[in-house]
Amino acid sequence: MTVTQRAVAFTVAVCVLLIGLDGWQSWRARDVQIHEMERDSSNLASAAAEHADQTIKAADTILVGLVERVQYDGVGPTALTRLNHVLGMRQGELPELNGLFVYDQDGNWLASSLSSLPSGLNNSDREYFAYHRDHAELTPHIGVMVRSRSSGKWILPVSRRINHADGSFAGVALATIDAAYFSRFYDSLDIGQAGAIGILLERGVLLVRRPFVDVFVNKDMTNTSVLLTYASRGPVVSFFTLSSQDGVNRMNSLRRLRDYPVFVAVALSKDERLAQWQRDTLRRSGAVIFLAAIVSFFGWRLIQQIELRARAEADLISTQVALTRANQTLERLAMQDGLTKLANRRQFDVALDNEMSRAARHGTYLAIVMIDIDLFKQFNDCYGHAGGDECLREVSRGMRGTMPGRPGDLLARYGGEELVVLLPNTDQAGALVIAQRLRSAVEALHIPHARSPFGYVTISAGVYSAVPRRGAVATTHIRPADEALYRAKASGRNRVCINDAIPS
Repeated sequence: MTVTQRAVAFTVAVCVLLIGLDGWQSWRARDVQIHEMERDSSNLASAAAEHADQTIKAADTILVGLVERVQYDGVGPTALTRLNHVLGMRQGELPELNGLFVYDQDGNWLASSLSSLPSGLNNSDREYFAYHRDHAELTPHIGVMVRSRSSGKWILPVSRRINHADGSFAGVALATIDAAYFSRFYDSLDIGQAGAIGILLERGVLLVRRPFVDVFVNKDMTNTSVLLTYASRGPVVSFFTLSSQDGVNRMNSLRRLRDYPVFVAVALSKDERLAQWQRDTLRRSGAVIFLAAIVSFFGWRLIQQIELRARAEADLISTQVALTRANQTLERLAMQDGLTKLANRRQFDVALDNEMSRAARHGTYLAIVMIDIDLFKQFNDCYGHAGGDECLREVSRGMRGTMPGRPGDLLARYGGEELVVLLPNTDQAGALVIAQRLRSAVEALHIPHARSPFGYVTISAGVYSAVPRRGAVATTHIRPADEALYRAKASGRNRVCINDAIPS
């Protein structure tokens, strides 16, 4: 992986980590809000259920005493006068009560907590009256909401059956609770603007709801999610659902009253409770995204700088490579003869010094073969300088193909038509063999030479091989080989002569 790729990966990882951590923290904060909402709705439901239970309990307690008094004292004029007085005192003790009433078996008013008893009123049409008339149970009955005939208010009726001595139906004792009493209590609870609290009968009737709207009074809730969940999951449950009343998604907590077939539902709006979380999340996420953008920008700038540096380094390396190749080319050209492509005099001199030093250290032979193209001036006069140059190239190629190819062996142009061969670790006999091969190779080329007695181009060579002394100079090997070359030319050319003189 390149530095740029690593920088990109690091920048992306940092941005993803920042956004991922923020997302995780936001989700955790949302879970906390949900749990707090569930806890709050549960606590409010418990408080509302306890309030409703105590309110109905207080009314029912009065009814128990009221039923006993009627069944014991009867309903004579004296008893009714006393009963009206007692009912007035009981209502004064409980401000939540709208009124206390006693009806006979036909629904006529016998007594009430009102200061004056209206005449001609009959309540046999009320749901609670029909219930007690048709059911022999002596348990309390929580009826549906009704409008009071005496005050016009919405009231919750709590009633008990009154029997004759023989157990037959004798009438109804009724306590009515002002719906506004529940509304005032619910208004004191913090359930938000979109929250709701309701009291429901287990048989599926909505009695009181905050916010209080007439259309919700006695509404059938049988097939709503609230009633279905209550029926399936028990008297204490919390869950999210869309309200069947206004379509708001709420956390609902249901609690049944301890002693009565009634339950309380507290619903807190999910959107409302999560609104602050949403605002905080948007602000924090915006800051994180801005930070990630800054990191991305500087990461991008860093990557650009890295790429620029990498390109600069690549260009520098390319330039260095090109310069090295150019230097190598120049060095090769500096050490190479341009015409024959053989080593030039400079390269030969350097190689000769090195090999003489090596041979002197190790006590090994070093041979030199000096070569001259026979009658080359006459060749130039006959064929021109261009022909002479081509002749030099052909002779060089022929000789190069004949060289042994050992490391250290060197064929070089010494100057003009003179060539020289450097043969490390080669004695006189070995050098003579190689020189003869070179002469034969040139002869075999059959390069025409009209002014040569042989009719074609030939070479003459002088060979010298010896073990150099330490500190000896190049001329101690060049001069003997050159002398042998002169003898070869003086002896008729196209031949090889050796100089077996012992170096002085």
